[in-house]
Amino acid sequence: MANAALADKPAARRGAPKPARGPDWVRWSKPVVLLAGLIPVARLVYGVFGNPDLLGANPAETIEHTTGDWCLYFLLITLSVTPLRRLTGWNWLIKFRRMLGLFAFFYGFIHLMAYLGFDMVFDAEAIVKDIWKRPFVTVGFAALLLMTPLAITSTRGWVLRLGGPRWARLHQLIYVVATLGVLHYWWLVKRDLTWPIIFAAMLAILLGWRVYMKVRKRPSARRAAA
Repeated sequence: MANAALADKPAARRGAPKPARGPDWVRWSKPVVLLAGLIPVARLVYGVFGNPDLLGANPAETIEHTTGDWCLYFLLITLSVTPLRRLTGWNWLIKFRRMLGLFAFFYGFIHLMAYLGFDMVFDAEAIVKDIWKRPFVTVGFAALLLMTPLAITSTRGWVLRLGGPRWARLHQLIYVVATLGVLHYWWLVKRDLTWPIIFAAMLAILLGWRVYMKVRKRPSARRAAA
């Protein structure tokens, strides 16, 4: 995955000034965040080629579950950037949102490839039947499908090509993607729903905050118009 991210409220428009630079440490901390984001997949690779015991009794299942979990983690972290930035005033957080979205797509893509390879052995007919018959597979596949245009159009160049408002509307699909991702996980888990409930609660908070802020702005906008 290259030059990909998921973002939810861009302000960039054609001819708009570039965002203000963050603290100097933000620039050198990006490689640190990049390396930290790669630790889960590096651990899986090491398990495959160096220490199979790390992957447990069912390595294929471990790889699928680990990459799926981290896709959800990064989706929720990406959605957390805007609320944290607004609540704390740490505008430099926006510098990391693109990278966080990139990781969400990256782990989602590996998750899909693991499912296609380990479970379906890349059998096209079996894949189509599985997507059609099993709802949790259907919503998971739909989530990654919707993430793809967001990844492709994540760069500043695409913001300028599409225009800020159109780009923003497109990237609001991240809300649908995150919802489908949580639903995919919920339907996948058969017994202990603790983590699906935690993911759903976190998503509800993040989306609820956005709804609250939008409703809160309406009276101010009406007063300004009057």
